[in-house]
Order: sequence, then C-alpha cells, then structure tokens
Amino acid sequence: MPSVADQLRAAREAKMLTIQQAADATKIRTDHIRALESGNYDAFPAPIYIRGSVKNYAAMLKLNVPQIMVSLDEELSGSEKFSEPPPLAEPTNTLGNRLMYLLSKLNWKTAAVAGAILAVILIACGISFLVHHHKNKEPLTDLPPAVYQSDSGETLPLPK
Repeated sequence: MPSVADQLRAAREAKMLTIQQAADATKIRTDHIRALESGNYDAFPAPIYIRGSVKNYAAMLKLNVPQIMVSLDEELSGSEKFSEPPPLAEPTNTLGNRLMYLLSKLNWKTAAVAGAILAVILIACGISFLVHHHKNKEPLTDLPPAVYQSDSGETLPLPK
C-alpha cells in the first residue's frame, strides 16, 4: 500500500493541479503541501497540524479521508517524534486550579454590574462619612492659643 504522501501526490497530479493551486484551494502553505507530499512531517510543530492538514488536503482531493487518516496514524505512530507520549504528571487539584476554574465559569456581565453597584455604594458611604465628620467638627477647636491684636497693632487680652 502506498504511503499517505504518495497517495496525496498521485491524487493531485491526477487532477492536474499545481502545488500553488492546491495551496490556494486548501489555504495550506505551499511548503507544508510539499512536506506532506514528500512525507517530511518535521516541517510541522505537532501531530495535530499534520492530521488537520492531511484531512483538509485529502478532502479537497476527494480521497477516502477515514482511510487516509488511519494510514497517517500508522505512519506517525512509527515515528519517535510524533508518537503521542503519556502525560508526564497527573493533574493536580490545587487552590489555584480551582480558582481559575471558578473564574472561567463567572458571568462577566453580572459581575461587572455587581461591581459597579458595590462601587457606587462605597462611594456614597465615603461621601456620607466625610460630610458627617465635617459637620460635627467645630472649626476653632484645633487652633493653637493666640494673642489678639487690634488693627493698630496693640495687643489685647485674651477673652475668657
């Protein structure tokens, strides 16, 4: 059975399409199409990109996509770089993870309205405190003792 790369190249050539025409039809870069047709999967950073590109390319060429994908999985599982390793560690259920999960579930419109209402209440309480504090304070109670002087400059005794 021919490789996935051979099947893709043969189907493109049978339809008499250039690599540029195939790239325009699939929106896959020309260097990636060349890599797919030559079986050089190192041009892709991860297996997901290879699988997606092959699936789109095979569908555009009207090939049997499920069969192509099975063949591709067999080819990729044989390569050391693209075989999927098991996860390195078990997921942890820490406080940070739980907090991020709760924040992701938060309805931001409701939270924004609640935050605005809370801000208005805090501002109103602050203004009320300042006004009340200002009214109860005698303006002359915090003045230091002083000497009264008349307009002519002579010193007058302090009132009792």
